This record gives sequence, C-alpha cells and structure tokens, in this order.
Amino acid sequence: MSTTVKVTAADVNKLRQATGAGMMDCKKALVEAEGDFDKAIDVLRKKGQRVAEKRADRDSSEGAAVSKINDDQTVGVTIVLGCETDFVGKNESFLALANQFADIAINYDNKEDFLAADFGGMTVAEKLVEQTGVIGEKLEIKAFEKLEAPYVGTYVHINKIGALVGLNKKVDGAAEIAKDVSMQVASMGATQLSYKDFTADYVASETEARIAVIEKENIELGRLGKTLKNVPKYISRHQLTPEVMAQAETEAKEQLAAEGKPEQIWDKILPGKIDRFISDNTTLDQEKCLLDQKFIKDEKMTVEEYVSSKGDGLEVTAFKRVSLG
Repeated sequence: MSTTVKVTAADVNKLRQATGAGMMDCKKALVEAEGDFDKAIDVLRKKGQRVAEKRADRDSSEGAAVSKINDDQTVGVTIVLGCETDFVGKNESFLALANQFADIAINYDNKEDFLAADFGGMTVAEKLVEQTGVIGEKLEIKAFEKLEAPYVGTYVHINKIGALVGLNKKVDGAAEIAKDVSMQVASMGATQLSYKDFTADYVASETEARIAVIEKENIELGRLGKTLKNVPKYISRHQLTPEVMAQAETEAKEQLAAEGKPEQIWDKILPGKIDRFISDNTTLDQEKCLLDQKFIKDEKMTVEEYVSSKGDGLEVTAFKRVSLG
C-alpha cells in the first residue's frame, strides 16, 4: 500500500529558495519526488523544459538590461535578460535574477561561454529553462557585451538600455565622466567611435542615399510651396579634405565681401562660418559617431571635446550598448 509523503513547510521553502518556483509547484514537485530534494529540482527542471518547448517561438521582446563593473573598474559587462511581458520584466525577482546573471557574465568573454557557466549546480542556460517553467514565459539572454579598458563606467536607462564606456586612464572624476558618456551612448545610439572608423565606400554610399532622399522630399516641398531643404555636398569629415576646407574659406570670404563687411573684422567672423560649414556637412558623423556627436549636457561641445577637457590626454577607447529593442 502506497503512502503519501509528508512535505513540510520548511521543505517547500527550501526548494522555493533554491529554484524561485512557486509554493504549490514546489510542494507538488516534492510529493512527486517522494521528498527527495534533488529529484524535486529535477522535476521542476523538466517542467521548465516542457514550458520552454511550448514557448520557443514566442517573442521575448520585454525584459531588463543590467550592467556589472568589476571591483577595480577595468572590466564591465552589460546584458539583456529577455521575457515576454513588461509585467514580468519589472518584477523585482526577475530583476534580481538578471543581476545574478550579470555577476556571472563578467567572468566570461562571450555569450556562449557565459551560457555554459555554472549557476548553483546547473548551467546558466539550464537556469533559463528552469525559470521559464517557474515564470511561465520564455526567458533568454538577448544581448551580451563586455568591455575592458584602463577605466570602465556604465549607465543603465530604466532597465531598458545598458551602456559601457572605456577610458584610456583613470582620472579624478572618472566615474562621472564615464557615466556621462555612457548616458550619451544610451540616448543617442552611436554605432561607431569616430568618423575615422568609416570606410570611404560607406561614406560615398551614404552621401548618395541621403542626397536622393532630400531631393525627393524637395519635390514635394516645392509642390506645396514650402521652403526647400538644403542638399548637402558632404556628410562626413572623411570628405572635408584640406582642399575642400580651403574652398569653403574662400567662399566664406567672398560672401563677407559681397555683404560689405570690412576685411579687418573677417578674422572674427570666419571661425563661426567655418564651424557652421563643418556642422552642416558632417551629419553622418553626428548621427553615428560617439566622439563627433554634440554632447547632450552641453551642445556647445562634442563628446570628444567634453572628455578631453576633463583630463590631459583623456580619451574614450571604446563603448558598448545593449537594448531591449
């Protein structure tokens, strides 16, 4: 005659603490495992596998972005733990799990090794499956980025976007500087460090495409009798050769002469005109390149100018960005 195994509240709580599963799920697992703790964990894992298989094709578009910096602030990692709903993504236990994963992730150089890492007797990948069964939603590591530098800082925007920034050295106020630049990365979405990272072919292709878009828009604006947009000749510093800049200066002087401005005051006016020429003809850099973007806290300077003003020879070496999208 079979007997029902008596499961105590202490047993249920112990399993719940170990797995994060609900009280009833833990009790059922312990009963099924006849009180064997390790077998009960296996029961919950198998449940997670079944749920994960059913939800494999679901879109885990919600979740949380989290970052971790090591103690000497030379290594940082930022990851996205994805789930299906915003409700779960904002849950404190879910955020705690994401931070536990980040604590492990900082010890690994890539997503594959991180997923194979130990998480309390199972791999990170297995923990994701287990928690899929516990939560009832598809969980996955949507993004993994790691950065090493003499100094690394981070900023996480409302658990939706994580950014890391590396500096070439540690200076007074490095934490604030790196955070400021990380905020720039998070909010402005740069994809390159500098315009110097662009290839000539890419710039030429982008120039052609952007001019075509503006010319098409101008046809409609002209039809409506509205002011036409300026069609740029250049879009990146890549194209602003010494010859181009010399020609821009010549044209600026010709304009000043045509306006009747006294030649003795040209030196005071020319720098502003040249700066405007550069700004008007580097739209690609301003959109895509971190160092060439206007600094969000003071648009009178670029990010590069902000960083260099904070320390002699101080530079941004690299950056990383992850987001739910």
